[in-house]
Amino acid sequence: MTHPLFSDHRLVQTAVVGDAHSDHPVILPMDAAELDAWRRRHPNYTYWCGFELGGCGGKLTDRLYHDKVCHFAHVAGGPTCGRAATGESSADHLFIKRGLHKLLSKHKQRGTVETHDLGTGPGGAVDLYLPAARRRLRFQLARIDYRGWRAANLALADDVDEVDWLFGTDGPLTKELLARHGYSLRFRLETVGGERHVHIGSQHREELTLRWSPLEDCRITSTGLLMPSPETVRISPPRPKPLAFPIGGSVVFAFDLEASVPDDSPFATEGRRLVMADVKPVDSPIVRAVLSLPDDMELPPAQYVYRAPDHARILVHEESSGWAVHLDRFVRLNAMEAARTGLATAPAEQQETQPLATHPTRKPAEKVPSLPTRACATTNEGSAVIEPKNASPSVATEPARAEEKPAALTRNQAIVRARKLLREAAARRHTLDWSALASQLGSSYVNMTERDRMSFLVELDTPLRESKPVLSALLLEGSRLLPCMPAVLDRLGVLGARNTTPASAQLRNWMARERERAFSACATPARALPPRLDMVNAKATERRLTKKQTRQVESLISRTQERKIMWDSVKAPVSSAEERRKVREAIDRLEEKVAQQGTDFPVPKQVSRALHRSSLWLKYATPGAHIPEKPERQALRSTADGLLQSLAAAEKRLKGDTHRETLRKEVERLLAEVARAGKTIKADELESRRGHHDIGQRDLLMDIDRNATDDTPLLSSLVTDRDGAPLRYFRDILLVAGYKAPHTEEAMSVIWRREQERAHAAYANPPRALPERLVPRTGTPDQSAP
Repeated sequence: MTHPLFSDHRLVQTAVVGDAHSDHPVILPMDAAELDAWRRRHPNYTYWCGFELGGCGGKLTDRLYHDKVCHFAHVAGGPTCGRAATGESSADHLFIKRGLHKLLSKHKQRGTVETHDLGTGPGGAVDLYLPAARRRLRFQLARIDYRGWRAANLALADDVDEVDWLFGTDGPLTKELLARHGYSLRFRLETVGGERHVHIGSQHREELTLRWSPLEDCRITSTGLLMPSPETVRISPPRPKPLAFPIGGSVVFAFDLEASVPDDSPFATEGRRLVMADVKPVDSPIVRAVLSLPDDMELPPAQYVYRAPDHARILVHEESSGWAVHLDRFVRLNAMEAARTGLATAPAEQQETQPLATHPTRKPAEKVPSLPTRACATTNEGSAVIEPKNASPSVATEPARAEEKPAALTRNQAIVRARKLLREAAARRHTLDWSALASQLGSSYVNMTERDRMSFLVELDTPLRESKPVLSALLLEGSRLLPCMPAVLDRLGVLGARNTTPASAQLRNWMARERERAFSACATPARALPPRLDMVNAKATERRLTKKQTRQVESLISRTQERKIMWDSVKAPVSSAEERRKVREAIDRLEEKVAQQGTDFPVPKQVSRALHRSSLWLKYATPGAHIPEKPERQALRSTADGLLQSLAAAEKRLKGDTHRETLRKEVERLLAEVARAGKTIKADELESRRGHHDIGQRDLLMDIDRNATDDTPLLSSLVTDRDGAPLRYFRDILLVAGYKAPHTEEAMSVIWRREQERAHAAYANPPRALPERLVPRTGTPDQSAP
């Protein structure tokens, strides 16, 4: 039975304290004992169905029950309440708002916190605006789809540089942003007594789960909201990459190398260069467009017309107008074909109709992981069929129909078909006879001339890259290599191939290695490619000296004879007893300091040389000493003063190295304590604990990790900057330790966090197994990128 003083018709769990306009939220403890303790702690609290909760503004009272859940109830006589949400999550926006206000005050940062009604009540979203950082954080509580998110993101970005979105629920939109930006930010609230505690989570693309931290453990700085080290919430999203779509049909173009591309073009990405060109898509008029090419490709002459044989894609950018064409390779059209495009003038005489493949000269580039290859086959009607590398043979595609009629294959289709057949053979670790391949392509390829076959194979393997094998290495005639292979490899740019023959040992070894690379690349799953052989250094043919080399040898012999005459004229150094005493004492003093160091300290070369020279001088400066035939010239020609100076410099160097080694061991001991506690340490705190020294912290951390092995962690990863982020020179530490440094900050952050995990595992009690290191050694092929 309802008490006459209360309107107890609903279960209300949340209220605000003070008055109807308050934004101070509270959750009534549901257990009778907890509510009784709550009343004693807050005897003066008054509760209201606040407007910030979407309530009626009426007064509430707490109801204590022993046989059911305790809750709030409206006092009778108040306004009619139409509040939609009354559960414990109905005040989440106010708990988030209060938590953000506390953080702003705690870290003495200027900012504003606002709640928003997005159509379902006042708790649709909470915004934190940081004017110093010119960024806004949106805590999204109401459900939202992609189009709604995009419109809201544009509106929120009007007066800031960055907007960080934190979502309370997981769904298609969070997965979309995770795939788009490489990270996703989340929040959740947990009930503890009469409070809802806010937790912040972040997930990177490489991680399967989220990492959570209480909001009160986070920090608000001039750069944004930061989670406890090592994880940061505020990750500036990378510049959105243009979206790529395959082009249907052929694309021809002519470069305009004198025209400039705007510096702020949205299609500028790392590893690519932009060039203006006149482009003619199939069955379309000529348009002015931007071409995106590999940045290590030298541009060919602009007076010719070119065609993209495969892999051409249209690039569009979501936040800008215009488009660009993405190309990785192209072939040059002959004069007649170029004239038919309208981009060139018809020649006076008919020329060859066969397209001439151009092979752009490529500058030396870093090795990159091989990517799944896509092939583009152009049909007679001009449509393009994109065929994945591992496409199922049961899928009916245009190339499959072309296989039924080999004679109808165009040259581009034949190239694509040949690549597919060779990859299928490599997947089975088989080679392929040329006649068998040609019969699959059509009658015109069976009767190819040697010159045409060479041109065909060159186009098949263009461009030559370290990250992909030469598929032509799988082709044989009977059991022998194709006669044209030296010319093919020379045209592809393989150094040393021109001076080989199909029967030479170095060519056979080179081709055998390429076959192994093809087997590895096409295996399921793909394996790491062995390094390509160097045909130039493998060549071991004898040759006679040239006239210039003969003169150089004769000059060397003459200088050697002159030195022998000089040694014969060397006499014992003249010295006094006092000089010999001073040198002997300096030697003894330096040797004693070396002995005091112990075996843990390597002796510097400067110290070893000074001791050796001085001891040798002292030996032969003694009256009556016998001078050998080949003494050391520098030692016997030195003076006592010069030797004393070098010994003093060596002593000073030894003292400095000893001091440096002592400091290094002290810092290493401090970092071991930090790792044993499972924590990190700020660079400022580490500096204060080791005291002020003339040796910088950067140099000491490099010394600590310089000789790190794959079985030891990088202890420098435990040192953070003031914001809990990686030290700006952590990339240099990776390089000094012999590891490859990633190009992006996102990848660097992932590697840095993994090294912290390895350090905590190595120094745990008992030690745990070390997680795998995410960065490869310098000089080894990358298996994956973090």
